[in-house]
Amino acid sequence: MICKSALSRGGQVALRRQGAAKLAQRGFAAVASPKASYEPTTIGGVKVASRDDNGPTTRLAVVAKAGTRYEPLPGLTVGLEEFAFKAANFASRRQNTTKRSALRITREAELLGGQLTSYHTREAFVLQASFLRDDLPYFTELLGEVLSQTRYTTHEYHEEVVNVIHEKQARLDAAAIALDAAHAVAFHTGLGAPLYPTANTPISSYLNESSVASFAAAAFTKANIAVVADGASDAGLTKWIDPFFRHVPAESQSALSATPSKYYGGEQRIATAGSNSVVIAFPGAALGASQPETAVLVGLLGGESTIKWSPGFSLLSKAVASAPGASSKATNFAYSDAGLLTIQVSGSASAVRKAAEESVKALKSIVDGGVSQENLVKAIAKAKFNLLSGSEVSGVGIVHAGANLIHGGKPLQVAETLKALEGVTGDKLKAAAKTLLEGKASVAAVGDLHVLPFAEELGLKRKILPSHHLNHSQTAAKMTFAWKAAGITYNRYLAVAARVVRRSLKDEKRLVAERRGLQELRFAKWEGGKQGELKNLADANAQAAVESAATGGTA
Repeated sequence: MICKSALSRGGQVALRRQGAAKLAQRGFAAVASPKASYEPTTIGGVKVASRDDNGPTTRLAVVAKAGTRYEPLPGLTVGLEEFAFKAANFASRRQNTTKRSALRITREAELLGGQLTSYHTREAFVLQASFLRDDLPYFTELLGEVLSQTRYTTHEYHEEVVNVIHEKQARLDAAAIALDAAHAVAFHTGLGAPLYPTANTPISSYLNESSVASFAAAAFTKANIAVVADGASDAGLTKWIDPFFRHVPAESQSALSATPSKYYGGEQRIATAGSNSVVIAFPGAALGASQPETAVLVGLLGGESTIKWSPGFSLLSKAVASAPGASSKATNFAYSDAGLLTIQVSGSASAVRKAAEESVKALKSIVDGGVSQENLVKAIAKAKFNLLSGSEVSGVGIVHAGANLIHGGKPLQVAETLKALEGVTGDKLKAAAKTLLEGKASVAAVGDLHVLPFAEELGLKRKILPSHHLNHSQTAAKMTFAWKAAGITYNRYLAVAARVVRRSLKDEKRLVAERRGLQELRFAKWEGGKQGELKNLADANAQAAVESAATGGTA
């Protein structure tokens, strides 16, 4: 007798072979088919985005507007993440939701071969399940139940959630801290909030089971969530989402708020022992923004080799060749109303310094020397691969599709984006790199600050004055002309200004101040070996100033 699991494995192999045969028949052009894009709709008041390649497995995710950008107090998003599915202790017999215990959730998911996870970004909190295609009803019900019926109890918070948070805080490395610091100097609040609170953050003052429950009630509403499915039919989603998400409230009495993002830029340095990291960041491309040159620029800068035994063609991989032990990579972090293009460098302190210097030179080389046609073709191909593999491998496409929906946009249209990438030229890349270098950078250094470089040492701008502002030389020229026009020296100008200030004081204060300004010095002019008349120095200075002003000269 053949068991059901064996049939399932055989079915998976057969389906994969069929899919491979169809892909070989269609050729490379098939990547631009409509199935590559998520199609948006609304089911039972819930925003839904889905695509179906008729494969044997499905990924289903609930993307909520509950990232660190929207938390009113530090640590609330992390609290949601750790309460979901009871990741700290699945074997608990306590009730995780009002219907199921954590033990029951674990056993049922394992019997079905499913995978459950929760994670967050700066804008989104994600509940995700991966499972066999036929198990869509169970996991749809489970995600709806976890979303709307999770119990945030005191004993679970203190015994499990807090411990997991402290363990993750202790594992934060220099690279993660530097990336958070770069976001902080770039955006200050909102997107500038750390992705995970550091060990120095006093989360005990803000985080408890009640505050997490209140945040969940405000965030988990139909207006703030989107369901994204990869590998599920429209008919199945329509059938199961409506009944299983019926308990999710339409809106909350305490709505989440977030101010529009504004780029500031600047520099932050944090001394730590152990690892070292420098992050160099510039304004990047936002979600849905028509900036294909940014994606190609990231592909050109690269940093991580994709070919074994080869450093790769990317500029950053060549730049770090002179700094053994260092790594450098370029990434564009896209958000709903802003983006941040980063160059992240990690390694020993001396290697990081050298690699950071060479990374900036690599970016400047695009402006100075342009881009060869061969490298341009490779960078465009890399950008295409990053786009198409983002959803299949890393799940980035699921998060971006959901984030677009919850912020009022629409999922990325793959065919249109691929066409835009093909239209990027060397001149456009050169212009994009020039814009970055002429703008204000955000630089974060974490580690041995005695060795790690400052932004100015890297040749990056730290401050930009609007065009209508005067520069320093213009301001100095106007100030010089003002006191020279009065016909006095600069020292005399200071003395006059001081006297005006003293005379503006009240009587008792003025008398004290004027006594401090009295001079008892006397001088005499010698001529022909004979001393002239003794004169008071202060009176002589005053008389000289009057005569100079009358004749239009300088004293």
